[in-house]
Amino acid sequence: MNGSMEKRYSYTFRRLFLVIAAGVLMSFNLNTFVKAGGLLPGGFTGLSLLLQEICLRYGNFNLPFSVTYYILNAVPAAVCFKYIGKKFTLYSVLAVALTGFLTDWMPSMFIEHIQLHDTLLSAVFGGALNALSIALCLYADATSGGTDFIAIFISERYHRDSWNYIFIGNCVILAVAGALFDLDKALYSIIFQFATTAALGALYRNYQQRTLFIITNKPDLVYSVIKEKAQHSATCFEGFGSYEKKSRTLLYSVVTASQIKILIPAIRQVDENAFINVIKTDQLNGHFYQRPFD
Repeated sequence: MNGSMEKRYSYTFRRLFLVIAAGVLMSFNLNTFVKAGGLLPGGFTGLSLLLQEICLRYGNFNLPFSVTYYILNAVPAAVCFKYIGKKFTLYSVLAVALTGFLTDWMPSMFIEHIQLHDTLLSAVFGGALNALSIALCLYADATSGGTDFIAIFISERYHRDSWNYIFIGNCVILAVAGALFDLDKALYSIIFQFATTAALGALYRNYQQRTLFIITNKPDLVYSVIKEKAQHSATCFEGFGSYEKKSRTLLYSVVTASQIKILIPAIRQVDENAFINVIKTDQLNGHFYQRPFD
């Protein structure tokens, strides 16, 4: 019981630390690279900055970033709280609250010391920093809020890919920004989003799948490793090895990309002669186990 409680407290502390770090990092990025380059990130963050800029230029008043950001996140957060997971949503709301508050109240000393005069550098490094903050939230089993709430709800509830709709929404935001303000900054914002996507793909791979083809003489032991380490099943095929003229068993399984580095050494421990082929899986239809949100 004590060990279980310690593990739970450790997990909770880890989640809190990662979410707080993500909120601080995201607000720091908004107040430095994004502001220096005049960029618009995607999702509710970009929409909040766009509305803030519109109010400042055409209404001559400064609309706090946090006000718009909180209002936009309120309904998606409430929906996710009801249908996705309570703890998942609460940790995500913490990230949203920190980002909004610190973006408005972070000391200007950071902004004064990081003033890049190259918008391209701001877009590239700002996009990478944005990806890191999003990845920290994902490793904490939470999100950075915004359109991630909508994407996860649609994916979990309706088993549909919503990223195309979010991409269209981002394009509309950039089109409005380009029409009202500066087309160059809107185009640089596309580079920012591309850098975010590319960096996030390298930092976080739990949403990527890999297909395993394993030729082995110990199928039961290898299957036990896959089941224990990855919580996924496998399909066995009986075959014939042409070189040694002996029967062989082929195990077929699909796992997440992040599990590969754990599985291969574990499989080698039970069968050092196993032949393992790992293939990138671009599209998967059917039942695939995803650890549920808490």
